[in-house]
Amino acid sequence: MSRLSFWTTAIVRDDERGFLRRDGRFAKLLPPGRFTEFDPLGQSSVEIVKVVRTEIAPETALLFARAEPDLADEHFAIVRPGPGEVAIVSLDGEPKHLVLPNTTRAFWKTVTAVDVELIDTTSELRVEKRYLDKLDATRAGGAIATAVVDAHEAGLLFVDGVLTERLGPGRHAFWSVGRNVRIAKVDLRPQPLEVTAQEILTKDRVGIRVTLTAFTRIVDPEKAALASGDVNATLYRLVQFAIREAVAGRTLDEILAARHTVDGEVRAYVTNRAGPLGAEIGEIGVKDMILPGDVRELLNKVVEAERLAKANVIRRQEETAATRSLLNTAKLMENNPLLLRLKELEALEKLVEKVGRIDLHAGNGANGLDALLSNLYRLSQDAAPGQS
Repeated sequence: MSRLSFWTTAIVRDDERGFLRRDGRFAKLLPPGRFTEFDPLGQSSVEIVKVVRTEIAPETALLFARAEPDLADEHFAIVRPGPGEVAIVSLDGEPKHLVLPNTTRAFWKTVTAVDVELIDTTSELRVEKRYLDKLDATRAGGAIATAVVDAHEAGLLFVDGVLTERLGPGRHAFWSVGRNVRIAKVDLRPQPLEVTAQEILTKDRVGIRVTLTAFTRIVDPEKAALASGDVNATLYRLVQFAIREAVAGRTLDEILAARHTVDGEVRAYVTNRAGPLGAEIGEIGVKDMILPGDVRELLNKVVEAERLAKANVIRRQEETAATRSLLNTAKLMENNPLLLRLKELEALEKLVEKVGRIDLHAGNGANGLDALLSNLYRLSQDAAPGQS
């Protein structure tokens, strides 16, 4: 808008409209084009506004609806959902806005096609897919609660704190208008549970630290949700109590000798109490058992002594077996000269393997190789005791 001398001038584009006011009161809605009015006293003003796919202040629209109902009906779409209702506003066929209950919004329909769809959320809890496809739930102002449940999960629907429904895998959306809607997801896969080292006194008052690993799985999500606020934390405490009961009633020697029995007792204890929690226990096993330094050193000495004793027994057994073998060999050679001769040749072969050089002398009464072989290993039967 501009003023030139005594004239008020305004240019309204195709996507605009103008509010002409005289002395602050609405006089006319200006269409596109050039507007010129003789205004010597400066009483006229023109407000230019965009009208394509835009909103108008609801207070202004309501004021026009009272003062100029025909004008308001022609140019404005006033959306006023009641309690328990929401409205989906589509501009030129494209859903754009979700209007919440007890709120007022107004849209220009001079150039834009405005469609309004009212939804009664008091009778509908689940958001229909045709609505969900039109809306961006993240921009719904808290009117829609959504969740995507994966294949390994179960969804639990709570309405005003009451467990209402178990949800399967997929995408879910619910109206949270006038109600508190919460969707909790429960992982149904086996979960490892690591019970960190805790010091426990055995029956003979030796302090040991035990680390245990267990595998748990939720089998009844509804029962788990109602029985405990944190099932894994509850199972963790149960495993702690179970391992303490199993260790405190045994001596250190019994624990070291019956480790698998301890595992079984812990599993039985926890399994009986995991059922009411909607969970089940898989494998349970003692991962580490840490002894005090002095006890560990003493046990190492005991183990070392046992190994030395076992080694000595084995060595004595081998020596006895070797002596017995030699005795049997001697008895065989005593009655078999040919075997004795073979033994001599075997010994000579081993000796020759270690000799680098052999010199034979044939003179001075020596008979060469034959004398060497005959005299090197010779046993005189006449010198043998106990023979005639």
